[in-house]
Amino acid sequence: MTEPKSKNITWHKPLITCADREERNRYKGVVLWLTGLPSSGKSTLGHEVERLLFERGCNSYVLDGDNIRHGLNKNVGFSPEDRKENIRRIGEVAKLFAEAGVIVFTAFISPYREDRDQARALNEPGRFFEIYCECSVGECENRDPKGLWQRARKGEIEDFTGVSAPYEEPLTPEIIVQTDKYGLEECAEQIMRHLEEQGVIPPL
Repeated sequence: MTEPKSKNITWHKPLITCADREERNRYKGVVLWLTGLPSSGKSTLGHEVERLLFERGCNSYVLDGDNIRHGLNKNVGFSPEDRKENIRRIGEVAKLFAEAGVIVFTAFISPYREDRDQARALNEPGRFFEIYCECSVGECENRDPKGLWQRARKGEIEDFTGVSAPYEEPLTPEIIVQTDKYGLEECAEQIMRHLEEQGVIPPL
């Protein structure tokens, strides 16, 4: 969907701009797009970095895949078409958060490169960071905190990424965190360093 259905709408420019918010906040509103296989550590890592940002006085928020499907996206499933709509909506919501001066995390599998690229395209350059939580299938299955991998292997869950549905790895992500080789603290600090280097947050 490239154009809104209704033609009787007008875009209203805000009085307060992103630049205004950044000048007051001393940090940038950006989208941190966490992607990876199920159980690769996306939500866990997002919440840990959120905690570190909170300690520094930054407003941040984690949009978690499961949580969003309880409300905003409760009417979409896991077919390729539904996944596409799921990510389209999240891309739009994440953009609004960033424009409001929030450092927003999206913790979604988001298995298709095209959908992630479209989410990126919604944002100005330097406001979208794709973070690939790289983790082997074996390690994801070993973790499996929800028991989903095991159920998918038994055929109890359809369209499960990594088993019966594909995952397209990012080609040029801003950050790759090897969550199967390094601990949570190390991965979180890697992201924090990158945000400092890119001028999103001031260094300590």
